[in-house]
Amino acid sequence: MAKAREIEGLRADLPFAEAAAATVAVRADELFEHAAGVLDTTDIERVHDMRVASRRLRAVLEIYAPCFPRQQFKPLLKEVKALADALGERRDPDVLLDRLAELEGVLPKASRAGIEAFAAPVRAAQEEGNATLAAALEHAERGGLRDRLALLAASAVEPEAPEAPEVADAPAPAAEPEPAAGADGATAADPAGMPGP
Repeated sequence: MAKAREIEGLRADLPFAEAAAATVAVRADELFEHAAGVLDTTDIERVHDMRVASRRLRAVLEIYAPCFPRQQFKPLLKEVKALADALGERRDPDVLLDRLAELEGVLPKASRAGIEAFAAPVRAAQEEGNATLAAALEHAERGGLRDRLALLAASAVEPEAPEAPEVADAPAPAAEPEPAAGADGATAADPAGMPGP
């Protein structure tokens, strides 16, 4: 799995909007950097890397959502989710075919026909997933998803602080009760029970 690229200048004291702009820009670039050769079914790690990058991008978009204009943000998040779904549709059969190949390597030759019979529909699902992914990549390219994500990142603003809830006036403290006198007239304040002056 490809390691996430470090976000240059990201610090704990960075304003939220600046962190949003830097993080979304880097994670969006990462997503599209993994697109090269992703439709090659002989190298399944490319799909895996791009899928992981799509999840990272989706996560930072959701974290920093308050920094972005809602009308611009919502359609982009939806498109990133759709691309991630297409990557998943291709990745699932990739993983199963990889496991079947491993299994075929350890089973006797007589069992290979059974493995092949099981693998055939999975290969068909892989081809179908690849077609879905190709269409999703084409849609992203045609719609300028990468450029629109860059514009979104650049539009980050500090979210408005939520208004503090109104606090009701605290009730006045209750008056302290008079100490109760015992049978001999003594109280905790006047243990001798002596009458006042």
